[in-house]
Amino acid sequence: MLPNDGRFSDAERAAVYRAIFERRDVRRNFLPTPIAEEALTRVLTAAHHAGSVGFMQPWDFVVIRQPATQRAVKQLFAQTNGEAASRYEGDRATLYRGLKLEGIEEAPVNICVTCSRQRGGPHVLGRSTVRETDLYSTCCAIQNLWLAARAEGIGVGWVSILDHQAVKKVLGIPRPVKVLAYLCLGYVSEFATQPDLETAGWRARIPVEQLIHSESWGGRTEG
Repeated sequence: MLPNDGRFSDAERAAVYRAIFERRDVRRNFLPTPIAEEALTRVLTAAHHAGSVGFMQPWDFVVIRQPATQRAVKQLFAQTNGEAASRYEGDRATLYRGLKLEGIEEAPVNICVTCSRQRGGPHVLGRSTVRETDLYSTCCAIQNLWLAARAEGIGVGWVSILDHQAVKKVLGIPRPVKVLAYLCLGYVSEFATQPDLETAGWRARIPVEQLIHSESWGGRTEG
């Protein structure tokens, strides 16, 4: 129970930050252990409790367990990834081809997260000037899912190298519905201490101090 003033205890607050800092985009080390239905329900319920503009709740979750369906999506990835690899040259191309970028068939559960852009009708409160807020809201649901999964000891990998139109055909998703994310979920043998792309030398984390502006763009707080 939370205190009457709404504050978390020190241990509760530490757990929230631990989930944030130890969240990883998982592509390897998936175990064959099934995800219990109760745990998956908790994770999806956490996703469903994300904030959404106008309370439109535009998300849906297509849960995929059948190997044949996962195999079909993996084939889509292979095609799109081959096209992506051709954009790099030299050492960068070699590094790219050595990266593990998905765990579609290794993970026991895949989830396709969609956004129904017509949900809530033509006039959603707060969406009249920024139409993309339904997409932003769905991304909040994905982040909730990711953090809840980490708290459950479940790894999540976002497979972004996919043709979403092709994915829609495989999964029978209606034309007006937009695919936002294809996720791989499963228990893992370990969570990496830092992101895979950072470990591989693809990119480094930018110091947060360089990204904080004071009062206006470029304004810096004097230290």
